[in-house]
Amino acid sequence: MYYLKCLLAVIVLTTTIANAQEKIATDLLIVGGGASGTTAAIQASRMGVKTIVVEETEWLGGMLTSAGVSAIDGNHQLPSGLWAEFRQKLYDYYGGPTAVETGWVSNTLFEPSVGNKILKELATHQQLNIWYKSKWSRVERHGDKWRVYVTRNSKQYVIECKILLDATELGDVMAAAGAKYTIGMDSRDQTGEEYAPEKANNIIQDLTYVVVLKDYGKNVDKTIPKPKGYDPSVFEHSCDVADPASNDATPIIDCSKMITYGKLPNNKYMINWPKNGNDIYLNIIEMGTEKRLETLKEAKLHTLRFVYYLQTAMGFKNLGIADDEFPTKDKLPMIPYHRESRRVNALTSLTLPYVSKPYEQIHAYYRTGVVVGDYTIDHHHLKNPEAPAIDFVKIKVPAYNVPLGSLISNSVKGLVVAEKSIGVSNIVAGATRLQPVVLGIGQAAGALAAIAIQKSIDPENVNVRDVQTALLNSNAYLMPFIDVKPQDSNFKAIQRIGTTGILKGTGISYKWANQMWFYPHHFISEADFVSGMRLYYPQLADLAASGKDLDIGFFNEVLAKAGSPKDRSTILKDLHQLQEENNQTKSNTIKRGELAVLLDRYLHPFDRQIDFNGDLLESNNPKINK
Repeated sequence: MYYLKCLLAVIVLTTTIANAQEKIATDLLIVGGGASGTTAAIQASRMGVKTIVVEETEWLGGMLTSAGVSAIDGNHQLPSGLWAEFRQKLYDYYGGPTAVETGWVSNTLFEPSVGNKILKELATHQQLNIWYKSKWSRVERHGDKWRVYVTRNSKQYVIECKILLDATELGDVMAAAGAKYTIGMDSRDQTGEEYAPEKANNIIQDLTYVVVLKDYGKNVDKTIPKPKGYDPSVFEHSCDVADPASNDATPIIDCSKMITYGKLPNNKYMINWPKNGNDIYLNIIEMGTEKRLETLKEAKLHTLRFVYYLQTAMGFKNLGIADDEFPTKDKLPMIPYHRESRRVNALTSLTLPYVSKPYEQIHAYYRTGVVVGDYTIDHHHLKNPEAPAIDFVKIKVPAYNVPLGSLISNSVKGLVVAEKSIGVSNIVAGATRLQPVVLGIGQAAGALAAIAIQKSIDPENVNVRDVQTALLNSNAYLMPFIDVKPQDSNFKAIQRIGTTGILKGTGISYKWANQMWFYPHHFISEADFVSGMRLYYPQLADLAASGKDLDIGFFNEVLAKAGSPKDRSTILKDLHQLQEENNQTKSNTIKRGELAVLLDRYLHPFDRQIDFNGDLLESNNPKINK
């Protein structure tokens, strides 16, 4: 009888708690309003999907804003989708591109508070509801839906959704949902990366508690109280600003250049300095919330020590902690800058060979690309002597794209993964972690989730081409072609043909902004054209092709063998129209950009379905425009 009473009491208590929790239904729930969570929400809501974002702070933007890393790394020549919209808003606010080129580390620098305001403006949509200062506690799978338990304004809610999107800084939601993941460095046997260590380990990149300083005037002393544990010797080599990517190893000692590294508009300075600066090694990924907060006190203290060093040893006493940026008591950012997270075991794992030589691998991951990046492989390990000695500067890569399958867990249904937790190797994560790439990851994740919801299917069953089309319609890049911008009338056609591999890009490792060129105004030989076409049209296997430049005569012959014969006069008319539109001299010889448009118009090879490896699905025939 006693046990029966206890059981009844538990049932009554559980029922009471459940009834006290208000239930909310939505199509898409995004946990984390950081860089990727924000763009995912904007993209999904614009596609008509009812979306809720649960965000712990009162800001949007995560590392861009709440963490204070308001100096964009990379993608300056790849203005893709929502990244381009955000950048244009910054241009409009500050007065043009040159107004945000204030620091030498980036082409785009801004005040974190301004970035937050702009992102909130972009995220205004009738289908989007953002819950600020809200915390999730657990996630549960019930049938084909998720239930996420959230506290908001001291009230308990249960949010039920069709698709759950993890945009947290450290991949906490996917871990709670039961997704398999990896932390730390992979072994070279796991990834086939020659630069990876021989044995795997759990070492992650250094994190940083950024601080924004403001110039209060040369006669004003804003020196902070001496922080506990201050040791000036820790920072004494912080003025070394030598470029590690340079062949010249001569130290460059320039304290003013170190300060202006992250100079922001309105005489503010982002302090995010790796060399004997405020980087620190702390692996808090698997810690609970309270333990994380306690551990991060040391990161804050380390940054304050560096500030004190700048003000005293270096004489920058006029630079004080900005009092008009972050809504925090100590005026430091709300969150630290995490360079590394859990990495989901995904349908597709992007490793270094697929980044460095995308066209030479067993699978054509580039065909499934949904995000582009051009920044080099950049890892911060200076504060951890246990980290294997890897010379990341020697890892040369071109501009690249991220495959759609990297956003989909291979172990949990109904889950989309964003931010820095996508399926990439540890080495590749050193490039995909950068701000414009993460913004693009979010936009792709939002499109993927929206299509899965609209078609009532799991993300792993979504047609890759559907997601890519949605992104193209939002002016996002699929292929990182530096020389064809979204405002180009042929942009979409060239992007579509680029993802087929019929016409390939030329990748170049170039300083801190790598490249991939399409060369739309270059000619192509008959042999190179046919070589690409044979990937989709095996009936061309025996077609003889010379090394001469492609002209409409041979092009017409190829069309006929591919099953879409055209009248020569039609081809000539279309070609000359393209040449006229691009201010080119009329000719019968076809350039690469013109060829992409004609292939897209006549054969539609992009419509040929592919799997998440980029392999062609033989059951689907290409649509022919006869």
